[in-house]
Amino acid sequence: MAFTHRLRRAAAVAGTGFVAVSAFQALLAAGIPLGQAAWGGAAAELPAALRIASGVATVFWLVAAAVVLRRGGYRVRWVPERVAKVGTWVLVGLLTVGMLMNLASPSPWERYGWAPVIAVLAALCLAVARGHRRAAH
Repeated sequence: MAFTHRLRRAAAVAGTGFVAVSAFQALLAAGIPLGQAAWGGAAAELPAALRIASGVATVFWLVAAAVVLRRGGYRVRWVPERVAKVGTWVLVGLLTVGMLMNLASPSPWERYGWAPVIAVLAALCLAVARGHRRAAH
């Protein structure tokens, strides 16, 4: 029973983190000058193409939140269980690659800010993915 509680807590924290990342991307898409902390940190205000990419990322991270919450046992009915199962593992991989990209970024915001945040989100998703498998055995 305690294991299930930890699994749900990890999913809730990851879901909250994804909503926060989504909100940040929405601010970028709206033209708020936070570009030095994203997309390589080349410009304070993002060009139109990157603003569109941030708009897409906003939706992506909201879906990621729903996927990990569903996998963690929360009722997100529009996410099929199979999608949540595979999607959580896909998120582990994407977040790990994203963390490495942030560590390689010339932007100190990405290296010292986003890389640790993404590492924590990857670890939480890994805990949810593995924890669910363990709970089933």
